[in-house]
Amino acid sequence: MYAVIRTGGKQYKVAKNDVIAVERLSGEAGDVIALDQVLLLGDGPQATIGTPLVGGACVAAEVLEQGKGDKVLIFKKKRRHNYRRKKGHRQELTFLRVTDILTDGKRPEPGAKAAPKPKAEAKPATEKKPAAKKAAAKKAAAPKAPAKKAAAKKAAPQGSKGAGTKSAPKKK
Repeated sequence: MYAVIRTGGKQYKVAKNDVIAVERLSGEAGDVIALDQVLLLGDGPQATIGTPLVGGACVAAEVLEQGKGDKVLIFKKKRRHNYRRKKGHRQELTFLRVTDILTDGKRPEPGAKAAPKPKAEAKPATEKKPAAKKAAAKKAAAPKAPAKKAAAKKAAPQGSKGAGTKSAPKKK
């Protein structure tokens, strides 16, 4: 099953477990949000087209992270008029994983946290590292050498152009 949804002024074709990047939506990583602007529902050869939206349809998605897109440069120029403008823009994005496509008026719980994924077992921190503390203490106790001053440079002679330089007389 797939759906075409509208968010941020753009349309996206999504299916279950798809990861998409959309314009910034509110929510933190792990939140489940409902995208209710469904334009089309498809299941194999059958498709339900909305007018403009499919009634009772909703797409549930989990927020993976909030981030930024690539930088886009805007450069304007008018030749022979000394007119140049350069701007940059990075769009704020929300990365979503589609968890389910719901029909018949069903809705996910808004703002609910998704089930956390099982993490790899952490190793017990029974080992202490006293060597690191000793090394830090030695660094703190080490005397600091006085900073050496840079050698003073001679000032360039001041005056008229070419002062201080000798040039050969011009030959005719």
